Amino acid sequence: MSDIALERIREAIVTGELAPGSKIKDSELAEYLGLSRTPVREALARLVDTGLVEAKPGAYTRITTLDRGDVEATLAVIEALDQLAVVTAVPNLTDEMIGAMRSANKDFAAAVKRNDIGRALTADDRLHSVIIDAAANPLLKKLIHQVHPQIHRIYYRKFSSLLGSQDSVDHHNKLIELCADHDAEAAATLSAEHRRHLGGLIGELFDADEFALSD
Repeated sequence: MSDIALERIREAIVTGELAPGSKIKDSELAEYLGLSRTPVREALARLVDTGLVEAKPGAYTRITTLDRGDVEATLAVIEALDQLAVVTAVPNLTDEMIGAMRSANKDFAAAVKRNDIGRALTADDRLHSVIIDAAANPLLKKLIHQVHPQIHRIYYRKFSSLLGSQDSVDHHNKLIELCADHDAEAAATLSAEHRRHLGGLIGELFDADEFALSD
């Protein structure tokens, strides 16, 4: 049950249903989710470890705010993990896997056109999950899944500014073709450049105070 609670609370944080800085009580959250307090408390403890929740015993439990330093550190880690995943995965990618990536990007493009943030991010995750799975490194997969939600909640809040354009579709197409050509080095370089580009855009949003607590 704690895994169910974890997924539902994490999704609520990523989508902004549980807003940055908001205080939460395990009893109220358990009632809202229709779960007992024990799995909710366990899930919140795990989310503290990932940086999505912060707690001061006897005082408060709250959703972390979007701190620029933390976000920049997370982006650097994701860039490194993504590069490792791509370099490791490309030699293992089959035609079927490449087809799955193309299918995911087709769904991503359709969702972007409709400005359907949820479906677009789901399709984006599907595409990158092919690479992560092909890397066949359980620890790498665990680390990526641990840090990605921190950035996903930024993508969700500012989708149109970051991923919601044809540029993202084109980037995916280029990445897929490099993967299909089994050019691991070029694919990893492209992935890193894309992460740095997104990092620059996120930095501009922080400069414009787009992540103020009242947002």
